[in-house]
Amino acid sequence: MISIPENVMKIADVLDNKKALDIVILKVDDMTIISDYFVVAGANSTTHAQTLSDEVQLKMADAGEKPVRVEGERQGRWIVIDFGGVLVHVFHKEERDFYQLERLWKVADNYYDYSSEKLKESEGGYAAPPS
Repeated sequence: MISIPENVMKIADVLDNKKALDIVILKVDDMTIISDYFVVAGANSTTHAQTLSDEVQLKMADAGEKPVRVEGERQGRWIVIDFGGVLVHVFHKEERDFYQLERLWKVADNYYDYSSEKLKESEGGYAAPPS
C-alpha cells in the first residue's frame, strides 16, 4: 500500500462525491520530476468533466490550495489541474480509454484504486486506509 497525503485523498474524495468514474491514485515521485502524485478520474461527458474540475478547484481553494495551472477545461475532454505536487487528470471516458494513463505510469507498488476500495467499504468489506 502506498502512503497517500491528506490533500491527495481530499481530491479523490471530492471527485468521488461528484460521481467521478474509476478514480485511481498513482505515486510517481520516483519516476518523474513533474509531480509526486497523479489522481486520475473519468467522466461520462464533457459537462461532467468540467463539473469535476470546478469542484476540485473550489474545494481545494477552500482548503487553502489553489492550482498553479489548469489545462483543457474549455474542451472538457482531458482536464489537467496542477497543484504542484499533485496533478489531477479528469478524462472524458473516450480519452481515458485511448490514452490509458494508468497503464503508462502504474508499477506494482505505486497504485491505489480509490474507487475499488470505496466499493469494498460500501459492501461491508474492509478497506485498509492509506497510511
